[in-house]
Amino acid sequence: MKITVIGAGAVGATTADNLVRKNIAEEIVLLDIKEGVAEGKAQDMMQTAALLGFDAKVTGVTNDYSRTAGSAVAVITSGIPRKPGMTREELIGTNAGIVKSVVENLLKHSPEVIILIVSNPMDTMTYLALKSSGLPKNRIIGMGGALDSARFKYQISTKLNASANDLNAVVIGGHGDTTMIPLIQHATWNSVPVRDFLTEEEQQEIVQKTMVGGATLTALIGTSAWYAPGAAAAAMVESIVRDQNRLFTASVYLEGEYGQSDINIGVPVIINRNGWDRIVPLQLSEKEQALFSASADAVRTMNNVLKEQGIL
Repeated sequence: MKITVIGAGAVGATTADNLVRKNIAEEIVLLDIKEGVAEGKAQDMMQTAALLGFDAKVTGVTNDYSRTAGSAVAVITSGIPRKPGMTREELIGTNAGIVKSVVENLLKHSPEVIILIVSNPMDTMTYLALKSSGLPKNRIIGMGGALDSARFKYQISTKLNASANDLNAVVIGGHGDTTMIPLIQHATWNSVPVRDFLTEEEQQEIVQKTMVGGATLTALIGTSAWYAPGAAAAAMVESIVRDQNRLFTASVYLEGEYGQSDINIGVPVIINRNGWDRIVPLQLSEKEQALFSASADAVRTMNNVLKEQGIL
């Protein structure tokens, strides 16, 4: 079993670190375009093996995709990160070319690979990967909704002074500050609706803080977050490799589900050895469905940029 992580920046390295600690693969390949970065970070991780008790091997390589051959899963984190005041959408011109090239190179050496997209704007990059690769739709997955849902649980747990592990809460829609939809009316605390413990104002505060969760961190630390994105990516890879059938929100290709087609956008799905296995329907209110439709319209606008720029 081999897993590849493309991009040895903060998110990629954190993903690889989480994966090696889980001992779910014999080898994790960390690849970066910058000479020595992946090799150095791989050595640093391997020097924790005796302290953390894992047996997996982390291999760092500089832009040599032949070393990724036979990968079962690949995580793409390549691209420039957000800076303060920058939207995920502003990254499209640079990151689209990077993601398209990475997918092409991966498939040359691992034609059966399942690809997890982390690069932003994530929904559009996932759509690009699917359309440019010609892979079956279940083998291209966008990570964003898993991260957004974890941030949603964090906000609820903070307000309730509850364990995040006791919460069920999902975010659907586009992975963007204005397009994600935290479903507060569906959130539960060990099966009890969280709205039973919160005022309307508190619920709306949680929703708003969730939606700007990434931007808040970017403003605080000067770049995109990495601990939670890396953990989210690793959790999804683990569900694939171990065939766990876990339920995540992920950006997947819709063909009529939730009233949308020809788009990758965040909805609840089962993740297992097939990649994403099936979409789980939610009973959305009229308001929630309208928000989802508006989110899809915004994602499509970004997708159209790919065509306007001749990328797709």
